[in-house]
Amino acid sequence: MSVIRLHKTVGVTVGDGARTKKVQVGGGAPVAVQSMTMTDTADARATAQQCIELAEAGSEMVRITVNLPEAAAAVPDIKRRMLDAGCTAPLIGDFHYNGHLLLTKFPGCATALDKYRINPGNVGTGKRRDEQFSTICKVAVDHNRPVRIGVNGGSLNQELVVAKMQENTDRDLGKSSEDIINECMVLSAVESTALAIESGLRKDQIIISCKTSRPRDLIGVYRALAKQTDQPLHLGLTEAGMGLKGLVWSASAMGVLLNEGIGDTIRVSLTPKPNGDRREEVYAACELLQALGLRAFSPSVTACPGCGRTKSSTF
Repeated sequence: MSVIRLHKTVGVTVGDGARTKKVQVGGGAPVAVQSMTMTDTADARATAQQCIELAEAGSEMVRITVNLPEAAAAVPDIKRRMLDAGCTAPLIGDFHYNGHLLLTKFPGCATALDKYRINPGNVGTGKRRDEQFSTICKVAVDHNRPVRIGVNGGSLNQELVVAKMQENTDRDLGKSSEDIINECMVLSAVESTALAIESGLRKDQIIISCKTSRPRDLIGVYRALAKQTDQPLHLGLTEAGMGLKGLVWSASAMGVLLNEGIGDTIRVSLTPKPNGDRREEVYAACELLQALGLRAFSPSVTACPGCGRTKSSTF
């Protein structure tokens, strides 16, 4: 049985209920689990199969990279294959650099996707940045799709960063470069949300994320972000790493935030081992939520860790 979130955020619905399952993000809904494929999206068969596997493992939304015309052209086929297999998890398109072109040149892609992810740090520079960002938002408006504004510490708007660095020097504010980057992430998310609303998106169509690869920075950024917006927040420690390191670093950051009521969807961004199982990131996310008492996915088994008093040889 799911535990309802106590903090108040805007509710965003992903999925239309006709071809895909409706997943509510925010608005008091349980924290949702998300994952991402690592296949070549142009390979519709392989990508659809991995989407299905991730959904069966417990991922309530599945994200795919849409980076090339071939990938955009394959999205309707991916969606069809998922539906034919009975997989109704919402399908999310991840766009970088050319999303404004792909979504307009491939309307079938825009229609097949249930949600779009935009990184405002790499949609262009200067005046073109706002224009191209707005183009994606307007496609979302036309198709009544939600959008995640996904800010990333490694791909921030450099004009914003340079301006804040200069302000720090001119005013002798004494901020570290990390402090400025974190401040710019929150500022980019808030300003981009305002531009999205100006472009026609409703508040109940917008989810925000601000990802960094350092746990303590992630905690600080999301605490600051939660004070400045009531939009639903997607949590994830980007580039968390492989195996034990990725698990511990992700849990150390997201566990703190989730326990404070911050976060409405999560992804544990594990780097898979060679020929590894992509579903491990889904299992990890489910375990994290269950450990905090926020969701219940399976019976919880308590087992002795073993010591000198242990008599059984079964571990």
